[in-house]
Amino acid sequence: MENMPKVKIGIVAVSRDCFPESLSVNRRKGLVEAYKAKYDGEDIYECPVCIVESEIDMVNALKDIQAAGCNALCVYLGNFGPEISETLLVKHFDGPAMVVAAAEESQNNLIQGRGDAYCGMLNASYNLALRNTKAYIPEYPIGTFEEAADMVHEFVPIARAVAALAELKIISFGPRPLNFLACNAPIKQLYNLGVEIEENSELDLFEAFNNHAGDPRIPDVVKEMEEELGDGNKKPEILSKLAQYELTLLDWVKDHKGYRKYVAIAGKCWPAFQTQFGFVPCYVNSRLAGKGIPVSCEVDIYGALSEFIGTVVSQDAVTLLDINNNVPADMYEESIKGTFPYEHKDTFMGFHCGNTCTRKLSFCEMKYQLIMARSLPQEVTQGTLEGDIVPGNITFYRLQSTADNKLRAYIAQGEVLPVAAKSFGSIGVFAIPEMGRFYRHVLIEKNYPHHGAVAFGHFGKALYEVFKYIGVDVEEINFNQPKGMLYKTENPFA
Repeated sequence: MENMPKVKIGIVAVSRDCFPESLSVNRRKGLVEAYKAKYDGEDIYECPVCIVESEIDMVNALKDIQAAGCNALCVYLGNFGPEISETLLVKHFDGPAMVVAAAEESQNNLIQGRGDAYCGMLNASYNLALRNTKAYIPEYPIGTFEEAADMVHEFVPIARAVAALAELKIISFGPRPLNFLACNAPIKQLYNLGVEIEENSELDLFEAFNNHAGDPRIPDVVKEMEEELGDGNKKPEILSKLAQYELTLLDWVKDHKGYRKYVAIAGKCWPAFQTQFGFVPCYVNSRLAGKGIPVSCEVDIYGALSEFIGTVVSQDAVTLLDINNNVPADMYEESIKGTFPYEHKDTFMGFHCGNTCTRKLSFCEMKYQLIMARSLPQEVTQGTLEGDIVPGNITFYRLQSTADNKLRAYIAQGEVLPVAAKSFGSIGVFAIPEMGRFYRHVLIEKNYPHHGAVAFGHFGKALYEVFKYIGVDVEEINFNQPKGMLYKTENPFA
């Protein structure tokens, strides 16, 4: 996957000067050895310069990990730790940071070998708050070498997402279509997150597209498309235009990225797009998503942002779907009830016109867009990628700014069922535990739009930590609550 950073975490051990420094030295080595034994070790760097006991040590350690190219930091409390120096290290490090602490090893070594990092973690968290400084602290941040190695490894996708957002630009084309105010996008929160945005006119895009007519690279892209589609290539006559459009977007990204390293796109796809361009962009959007450059539909800026976060966390293609329609009762009775552990209201269908990467479809065919073709000539609606979404675990999620510039998010883990959707578009039969209540008391109650991002796997734990780290209030990170856990707006007598 392209369009995301590689994380290199600097492991810096700290020590309070009235504790044996050897505790932190040996425990740092133990953590690094455990990490390399369980994982590849390429994404960590052991800072050998010093154990941080003082502010000067902090400066030297900071210089060392910066010189080593670290873009994330792990402060490791091998003992109680110096609360001032260790939190200054986090404050002055330009990137995501975590704090983790060493557990005591044995009852046989609790005199000179006791480090009291359990206590030191309390002081570290208190000092971070005093300095208004963010750090990721695991659910239970005290661990053996192996347990601490697991915590560092779990931090990798979180750090990758936080680092990527700091260098992201979202490129959008055109205003949201009429009657799509649900995809409104107050951009203030983008700047608060450190994200840049470039908003363009559809005319700018159309001009760039026309300037790519006859581009000598088009035949090679068409060949790629033919190989990818295989027997699903039902509209070969449209591929050259789609290839021209793909090259237009990729060149726009290259020419407009500016000082940013990573890009997501919020694209326009109707109502004038089809009649002017002569096709719909769905398949191209799916191909870019497969390359790690998510393209949201209907100029959904926070949809594009959500897709990008999921792409970076999962290191895989994601998709953006309408939370679209309920599963008919006869389909539930015939294909789901008694076979899968879900009630009817736990199920729904996720759909979009054809923007899902071919790797995430059980089968695919290039077709025309049925809904658009109801009011337009069919020939200008070609370009969708239709097929059932692959069964398996998924995470449905979204980061959103409200109209009054408040960040909120939701995360719900579930699965795509191996049930034929028997419909059109990129579509799947989804099941999320307690979806009916989640739909009513989160999606409706909290005024979320109809678009949700889908990551292919269970990534709720990492996404929750990413949202916390970037500043979403924990009260505004919603999830599908289990039975017996009432939502604030849920009628207890219902």
